[in-house]
Amino acid sequence: MPPDAHCLAEEGVVIFPMKLVEGGQVRWEEMRRVLTSGPFPTRNVEENLADLAAALAANRRGEQAVLGLVHEHGQEKVQRQMQAVLDYSAQRMRARLAQLPEGNLEAEEHLDDGTKLKVNIHNFQPRGGPLSTFNRAANRFQLSIDFSGSAPVHPGNLNGTEAIVQSVVVYVLRVLLNENVPLNEGLLEPVRIRIPENSILKPDFPPDPWQCPAVVGGNVELSQRLTGLLLKAFGIAAGSQGTMNNVLFGKSSATPDAFGYYETLGGGGGAGEGFAGTSAVQQHMTNTRITDPEILEHRYPVRLRRFEIRRGSGGAGQWPGGDGLRRELEFLAQVELSVLTQHRNQGPYGMMGGEPGQPGRQWLIRADGRIEPLAGIAGATLLVGDKLVIETPGGGGWGTK
Repeated sequence: MPPDAHCLAEEGVVIFPMKLVEGGQVRWEEMRRVLTSGPFPTRNVEENLADLAAALAANRRGEQAVLGLVHEHGQEKVQRQMQAVLDYSAQRMRARLAQLPEGNLEAEEHLDDGTKLKVNIHNFQPRGGPLSTFNRAANRFQLSIDFSGSAPVHPGNLNGTEAIVQSVVVYVLRVLLNENVPLNEGLLEPVRIRIPENSILKPDFPPDPWQCPAVVGGNVELSQRLTGLLLKAFGIAAGSQGTMNNVLFGKSSATPDAFGYYETLGGGGGAGEGFAGTSAVQQHMTNTRITDPEILEHRYPVRLRRFEIRRGSGGAGQWPGGDGLRRELEFLAQVELSVLTQHRNQGPYGMMGGEPGQPGRQWLIRADGRIEPLAGIAGATLLVGDKLVIETPGGGGWGTK
């Protein structure tokens, strides 16, 4: 995750479509050559290959499970039940949308560098009852989510893809539904998503990776900000921290003791009507957990000096936002550090008169005591005895206090 990348090729090894398994044989040596090629090869190819082996094993286990179902119940029944899950999710989503008032909802948010994200949501009340049959193929839908007006392609690494936008929409719809329905694509059946071409949400990717936009921040940071944008438009909750607070450090692949470590940090959750925000936890589009301190200190040249709740960082309100956290790492060896964060210039929004949460911040404390501020997206070389202090954003409050 180089903070200064401007194209895809600068973010590591670009793997073009290829077969990992062919003729029943895993092509490990070819994959090894790919991962160790190019100007920015992997730091630890054995670890990468182990990750791929685990993913391959999971796919094979899933294959065995599906074939087991077919063997026990028959292919026709299994396919029918799978379709029933999708149909049920679509039906429940349509019923929920029918409860919303017909009309337009809008929201706008800005990344820390001023890049605009915009959404217009239009809800169409179905004619003939909330569960009328709609034919998506004929462009008959119940909810339109239009991101027109969002910024063009980002010059840095905060570009997204159509898949990321769709994942965010599915997640927010699941939150809006608020029922114990399996997360699946049936939730999108009554929804049309419009993404402007050649924008930060849907860049053009030519064949040459050096001509493709950088994207590593799109998955981790843009997804969080898009989630906040949609929740703001629907009026579901105040803004959560809106960032994964990505922290990466390691040594170059040119050294024999090369390694890379990556963690994400929790922060304050946004409050809503009837509930306060949760403090110091991951929210929304993260799918991550932090490393245990004992494992962190055992495997890497670092000491965890402080890890605590950042009291008072949540926005005030009738229901206050959750507090962020404070984390301090001391380094026992020279490393290269990257941070990739959001909500450093402005805190997460409050709603219904609630106050915004405090923005996050980070800085370095050098071994000689000098303090150096660190930007939201930045890199630095750290020496023995240097420390990184990071404070994550608090969530927004809901309602006047």
